Amino acid sequence: MSDPLLTVADSLKDRARAALGSRNLVLVGLMGAGKSSVGRIVASQLGIPFIDSDHEIERVSRMTIAELFAAYGEEEFRALETRVMKRLLKSGPRVVSTGGGAFINDRTRRHIKKGGLSIWLKADLDVLWERVNKRDTRPLLKTENPKQTLENLMNARYPIYAQADLTVLSRDVRKEIMADEVLKAVAEQKESAAS
Repeated sequence: MSDPLLTVADSLKDRARAALGSRNLVLVGLMGAGKSSVGRIVASQLGIPFIDSDHEIERVSRMTIAELFAAYGEEEFRALETRVMKRLLKSGPRVVSTGGGAFINDRTRRHIKKGGLSIWLKADLDVLWERVNKRDTRPLLKTENPKQTLENLMNARYPIYAQADLTVLSRDVRKEIMADEVLKAVAEQKESAAS
């Protein structure tokens, strides 16, 4: 006799994979929302490649994100990010995690809308702060009051992130639970569009 929990999990993966089709699943949101860690699990469950756009930018530029910001500034970094995202979204399906500012850029957002299904991993300030304050690798948080800077980014970016196709609440639970909620959102999006 089969385990009903495994059947439900397989069914969810199958439904989400069918709903995604050949589109890319693009995770957007602020730093610390879980785009990379959740994205890896989702890609594994769907049996498709995972790509972290920040890692791809570092690979093609042979510089870290922090070095790119320091050497060229945010405007040049965003232009490079747009070019990399456009290339990444040309083929699919795959799960792509974006940098926190990618979806904010109009041109990048248009590429994402055209080349995939976007999901905003929305988290509150305390969850994000708990996740990002342990590392000093975030160029935008190298300020006198990084928590206030993070809150300012939330206030500026959340209305734009809200334009994503789907929203999943990122909170303090296991990454596997978040991945299941992403799969469920993808599966249900297709089903609600069909009804």
